[in-house]
Amino acid sequence: METVIILSRKGGVGKTATAHALGAALMKRKKRVLFVDADGQSNLTLTMKADEEQSNLYDVLSKESTIKKAIQETEGGYIIPGNEMLHAADITLNGADKNLILREALKEVSKQFDYCIIDTPAALGVVTMNCLIAADKIIVPLQADIYSLQGIARMVEALETVKANCGSKATISGFLVTRYNARTVLSKQMLEDLEKIAKSLKTRVYKSKIRECTAIKEAALQQTDIYSYASRSNAAKDYKAFVEEFIKQKQKEI
Repeated sequence: METVIILSRKGGVGKTATAHALGAALMKRKKRVLFVDADGQSNLTLTMKADEEQSNLYDVLSKESTIKKAIQETEGGYIIPGNEMLHAADITLNGADKNLILREALKEVSKQFDYCIIDTPAALGVVTMNCLIAADKIIVPLQADIYSLQGIARMVEALETVKANCGSKATISGFLVTRYNARTVLSKQMLEDLEKIAKSLKTRVYKSKIRECTAIKEAALQQTDIYSYASRSNAAKDYKAFVEEFIKQKQKEI
């Protein structure tokens, strides 16, 4: 099982939409996908019609539940739901292994799935640390603006710390530009800056850009994936192109 986390230090860049679109596209390719909602806002949980009041990720991290018990099968696939208690994890979780719990738990179900797609919180706390340590690949969605670029340095610093201290093997698979508007001068300039940053980090900016599209929010409100809701929308086309890139990238690495 390959564990892919969708990570950004900035909110509102489409982390949940990207996690859902990536996983749904992989499922359409007959891949076995496990979604994990690591964000206390539980947006992915809501979109996939999961029940956060049953066993959830917080219960797994606090060792109140096994990971197998926390997995729910919904209309949209298998998911470990999030819960608002994840916001309090920095205070409530303790123990020398508190940052390693998710990685060890996922090992128990690694043969059941081809991919684990994790939607992470924006805050860099114990939950995000669990996600980083569990990850094989990191996809970073961001807007072409200065605030998103500023957050990259902090994210990379955190990743290097995790690698040095926890034996993480996670690598940045690439940067995915979301809410993109090619007509603005600012977007073009920031994209050039992002390309330079990606090159310095020995990663890439995905050629596919996710254009601003109301269908993304509408699909979430309808609790379905973008392909089922609006298969001909710009968002569906853009995410399909991105997933094609992601898969070809993996094939080259094998």
